[in-house]
Amino acid sequence: MRFLTRVLFASYLVLSGSQAANAGLQQQKDYLSSIEADKIRDAENNTNERIRLFLLFAEDRLKKFQYELEHPSTNRHADMLNSLLNAYVGCVDDAADLIQLGIEKQDNIRKGVELMSVRTKEFLVILEKLSAEGAEREIYKDNLDDAIEGTRDALNDAEKAKKKVAPPPVRRKN
Repeated sequence: MRFLTRVLFASYLVLSGSQAANAGLQQQKDYLSSIEADKIRDAENNTNERIRLFLLFAEDRLKKFQYELEHPSTNRHADMLNSLLNAYVGCVDDAADLIQLGIEKQDNIRKGVELMSVRTKEFLVILEKLSAEGAEREIYKDNLDDAIEGTRDALNDAEKAKKKVAPPPVRRKN
């Protein structure tokens, strides 16, 4: 009887462990590598750091997009361009979502908000330049328009958040 109980308990642990692993895989964003997802998870309690990471990943996708335009791959070129733009938008959207969440939780996210404001302005310049004079625009035009719109929305959210985030406390000297 004891043996049967141990076997059933061990089976339960194996099954529950695999379900937990599957849940963790489902939460990972499809546009993040496993290393990037681990970095986001490691910064779970620091909203500013998570915002910084998402903006860093967005910048990486944008640089890869520009590189792919200059050095087209022989296969799946259009798919690569579109997936990089989608991944960029996903990262920027997640950073903007974290700002909203930080405001709701009343976290100290001033650094993240300021970083979002600065970086999205830089991203917008690059995206608008690609929209005006980028090579092969017809391949990725829809996704580029979405990227521009998402970046503008994130910039507007950051500018609004600057007004909502409380200033740092002032220490009074006696």
